[in-house]
Amino acid sequence: MGSGMAAQLLKAGFPLAVYNRNPDRAAEAVKQGARLAQTPRDAAEGADVIVAMLADDDASRKVWLGESGALHGARLGATAVECSTLSPHWVAKLAMAVHESGCEFLDAPVTGSKSHAASGELLFLVGGETETLGRARPVLKAMSRGIVHLGPVGSGARMKLINNFLCGVQAAALGEAVAMIERGGLDLDAALDVLKNGAPGSPLVKALAARMEERTYDVNFALHLMQKDLRYASADALSNGVALHTAAAALERFDEANQRGWGDRDFSAVAEAARGNDRP
Repeated sequence: MGSGMAAQLLKAGFPLAVYNRNPDRAAEAVKQGARLAQTPRDAAEGADVIVAMLADDDASRKVWLGESGALHGARLGATAVECSTLSPHWVAKLAMAVHESGCEFLDAPVTGSKSHAASGELLFLVGGETETLGRARPVLKAMSRGIVHLGPVGSGARMKLINNFLCGVQAAALGEAVAMIERGGLDLDAALDVLKNGAPGSPLVKALAARMEERTYDVNFALHLMQKDLRYASADALSNGVALHTAAAALERFDEANQRGWGDRDFSAVAEAARGNDRP
């Protein structure tokens, strides 16, 4: 995701420094004109806007606040934009740390996959002050098809978890439906055609059905990340008095798929848990 986002910023003419824990993953951005930073602090030094796209709360904590974290290099008044899918609890703590350092903060996770990042068609779900968003808007606009301001800090993070919670439940249900079709002796192609073109046929179901039928699990969004998002969503909902029972059921399938070796494949591989298949 970060590579595609970097490419769009370079295409729009922004001077850019990039950092990745695996420098090889930053190679393409460097070829396109970005400066390769050795640490998050190095990447942040002198920047007006600092953007992070990371896997989880722990990675975010290390990159922003670690010994060589980005906040140690951020200049006064810079805008820190956290685009990762994180828990609202951590986002609130990070926002406090950013403000204490004299910087501004937005949580701005995205909807879309790697292909959307590469084509500049992400949708940003933003939490934070209107004025701060105004300063960062040109940067976000270069990477997106739209920007939705949902409210104060944490609003973007919570909306993203709600979005992914629904996606995870749909994926797990579709995986079980595929197994039911196959075990019941129905023609899989014909049955999926009914589902895709009937009431269940959301854009997500249509996309995942093809991957599940063909058993092609090249990563658009990794299964272990959906596991994480379902856990974060469940915890956040519970903190507000809502028990996500359907998320809990979906998470059982994702946990099983991960145990069977599918964790680093696309999250559509949750179907293999329902099928009872270990990764070859």
